Amino acid sequence: MGKVLSATQIQHFEDKGFVCPVDCFTREQAAHYLDQLEGFEKAHGVELGKGFNFKPHLLFKWVDEVARHPKILDAVEDLIGPNIRLFHLSVWPKGAHSPAYIDWHQDATYFGLDPSIQITIWVALSDAPIESGCMEVVPGSHKLGQLHHAEDHTNTILLSKGQTVDVPFDRSKTEFMPVKAGQFSVHDTFLVHSSGSNNTDYRRVGLGFSYVPTHARCTSSTRVTAALVRGEDNYNHFDDEPRPLEDYGPRERAFHTEAVKRFRASNDEQAAKY
Repeated sequence: MGKVLSATQIQHFEDKGFVCPVDCFTREQAAHYLDQLEGFEKAHGVELGKGFNFKPHLLFKWVDEVARHPKILDAVEDLIGPNIRLFHLSVWPKGAHSPAYIDWHQDATYFGLDPSIQITIWVALSDAPIESGCMEVVPGSHKLGQLHHAEDHTNTILLSKGQTVDVPFDRSKTEFMPVKAGQFSVHDTFLVHSSGSNNTDYRRVGLGFSYVPTHARCTSSTRVTAALVRGEDNYNHFDDEPRPLEDYGPRERAFHTEAVKRFRASNDEQAAKY
């Protein structure tokens, strides 16, 4: 029995590579966070989507708050231990009736972690049923290890490099991971998954948090940043990320620009291996 996950859920994660759903905060709190996100978008005339969706926890106090939510970190600790860094974070919006989708891929592909231990927590700020393009997974595929990926730069693919598994794999028995606003799902870095287009009348928005144990390192020549969100780090594999003191302040924007620059350089280095 873990802090948040039951023994059954932990076993399911080990066997199938995912757990879903897990309750986190109320629908009202989720709506508040979504209002914060969309209020910023409206005020600045931008969308936190493809091209501008990396590491928003460095820019906004409310995202940093979600990243450190005790229930989320307890679930992560149940799976990878008490010393945790937030390696990466992306915003995943899909507009109402948007054709945008994410093809079959593994999160580990361009992270370059050694060992490749990474947990993705996908937090729903609005309901994400099957109709809105929730995640679809291949249960047990995390046991396949790293599969080869190609890149598809179709505009409707939301992944930054269009990562797509390009070797045969069995997807005859997939499962969906619907989550309601305020819930989250958990999946392993090697789990093969995708998500379809949004066929509902509302915008579907989620936050994808990538957590790693502090002993994991990034093998890229570029030294990347990561936030220590729980426990201690005795390894010094990453440069620390400061918590935002004000929303979208000049200090926050400057660090965010540098952190994303390094992360993209690391991704490019890993992608060159394929």
